[in-house]
Amino acid sequence: MAQGEVLEFEEYVRTRQDALLRSARRLVPDPVDAQDLLQTALARTYGRWETIEDKRLADAYLRRVMINTRTEWWRARKLEEVPTEQLPESCVDDSTEQHADRALLMDVMKVLAPKQRSVVVLRHWEQMSTEETAAALGMSAGTVKSTLHRALARLREELEARDLDARALEREERERCAAA
Repeated sequence: MAQGEVLEFEEYVRTRQDALLRSARRLVPDPVDAQDLLQTALARTYGRWETIEDKRLADAYLRRVMINTRTEWWRARKLEEVPTEQLPESCVDDSTEQHADRALLMDVMKVLAPKQRSVVVLRHWEQMSTEETAAALGMSAGTVKSTLHRALARLREELEARDLDARALEREERERCAAA
């Protein structure tokens, strides 16, 4: 690999490291495993860096390498089951509320225009900076800020309206039960 390619790869890693680590954290629950996953993906990508013609797609390429690597690790895992006389006590977390919150968020996001949705997702889900979001969407940083401001205000309005609707339904239900 040419010296210019090496420097380009190093610069890419330096600027995108945090976002790539967040992606790795979504793939594996352990933070140390996520760092290992990212390092493995970077090492594999380094050898293929010069074959990536459009460097703007490097994030997608690296995410695919991380997914494939995680799948390899999963397939190669050793099952660590130990036979025992008594079963251990197990505690199951109830994630119903978390799923309900996520479903509500996904539903509420539908009220936003596509451009607003893109800005919200990149800024708050992918945790990109304003400048990174602007570059990714081909708009100015000021446009990103104003779009994000309007989108968040619209989301707040929608959530408040839904909260008021839910309270009204609860009140009607109580009144109907009291009348019966």
